Amino acid sequence: MQTANQNVTLTGRRRFWFIFTLLLGTWTMSISQSSLSTVYPTFMRDFGISASTVQWLTTGFMLTMVVMMPISPWLLNNIGFKKLFLAVLVLFDIGSIIIYFAPSFGVMMVGRLIKAAAVGVLFPSYQSILLTITPEEKRGSTMGVAGLVMGSALASGPIISGVVLKFTDWHGLFAVFITVATLLILISFTTIKDVMVNKPSKLDLLSIVTLLGFAGILYVVNEIGIPNVNLTFGWILLAVSVLAVAYFTYRQFHLETPLLELRVLKTFNYDLAIFLTAISYVALIVVTIIFPLYYQGVLKVSPFVSGMSLVPGAVLLSILNPLTGKLAEKIGYKQIMLLGMSMIVVGWLILALINSELNLLTMILLAALIEGGNAFVMMPAVTLGANSLPDELISHGTAVITTVRQILGSAGVAVATLVLSNVTFAQKQAGVSTLRANLQGYHTVFWMMLGIELVGLVLALLLRDGRKQSH
Repeated sequence: MQTANQNVTLTGRRRFWFIFTLLLGTWTMSISQSSLSTVYPTFMRDFGISASTVQWLTTGFMLTMVVMMPISPWLLNNIGFKKLFLAVLVLFDIGSIIIYFAPSFGVMMVGRLIKAAAVGVLFPSYQSILLTITPEEKRGSTMGVAGLVMGSALASGPIISGVVLKFTDWHGLFAVFITVATLLILISFTTIKDVMVNKPSKLDLLSIVTLLGFAGILYVVNEIGIPNVNLTFGWILLAVSVLAVAYFTYRQFHLETPLLELRVLKTFNYDLAIFLTAISYVALIVVTIIFPLYYQGVLKVSPFVSGMSLVPGAVLLSILNPLTGKLAEKIGYKQIMLLGMSMIVVGWLILALINSELNLLTMILLAALIEGGNAFVMMPAVTLGANSLPDELISHGTAVITTVRQILGSAGVAVATLVLSNVTFAQKQAGVSTLRANLQGYHTVFWMMLGIELVGLVLALLLRDGRKQSH
């Protein structure tokens, strides 16, 4: 077994190809997550299903991810990273193959959930690995590159699926994923190394069962506002899920070797980092969901134009991510995150204050301002959070951050969509014109987002920018 010192000494070409393979795998999985919504109308036609049914490809994916994320530290500590990364790629490949040959929507859903399990394990793990193999003073730059990969995936997803669908049907998209994943499996045998010391521990099955509470909460949040939803079932499921999460939390503090080390929450800077990365993610995800609705509902542009209108902001996010990491190392994480939160707040403030209809160019520029601000907050917050923890807790820290970010991001979108539909409906009932009712709905969402992001600005002011103390 390698020693602790050897864990972080990948250098030169070995380090380059290790990180390249890791980030290419992450990028591919991120693309597969973001590119699918473009294909939903085709799935609905081919399988004869409704919009609410096809949406389960997203909802089911999200619920599975949230359950798998907290298990990733145990897997990292017990399996070894090389085996884990290969297993993730194989699962992703199998899921893609199942979808490619799926004779029905049910079979496709199985493939999608298998892929979600792979992504749920990889997303916290790749951040943990990058942070572990990088000296603290260079983590900002490394995580900036990771942010570039994730941002470019956000920008590329709809473009890649659009190009593939122009020349072939939806099977072509999964043929691309199968090809890339298979190549990555072959490459990984030589490029991926075990860079963390294994710390074997018993897998606590009761903790895994209670983890389902996170999925239950997320499921209920996503059902809010859906017509004819069973409210009694929703309340019962929410109560059971909250109790399960509460017991999961209690159990982690009382197990000798917890599944997820929640003692990381006792570090003040880390707690602030969790909420800052989540609040900035809420802003990002709401822009990507609500803005296209504004483009199509208010500005009456085509779905293609509304999708392409997201690209400039996503490209800016990609370009800024590596720069913000380097800036954070030079001038401090607190200053960088204050700048980022200020950009996000200003973007939502302008949207909230202008009551009239905004043209497409203005909306694109404001989306770019908000997404650019996100580059100064989300990955730097993850890095600052990791720098606040001892190295042996980094994998647990990134798992907690990614889980909380996913849950709060999904909740933010659900609440924003609910507010939009309810306010718009109430305005129409009051006899207001459709355009004015729509605008009032969007402006209510803009004010709500401004309030949320102002909380983030206050949290950024509370940050301590000192280097990690010796442990």
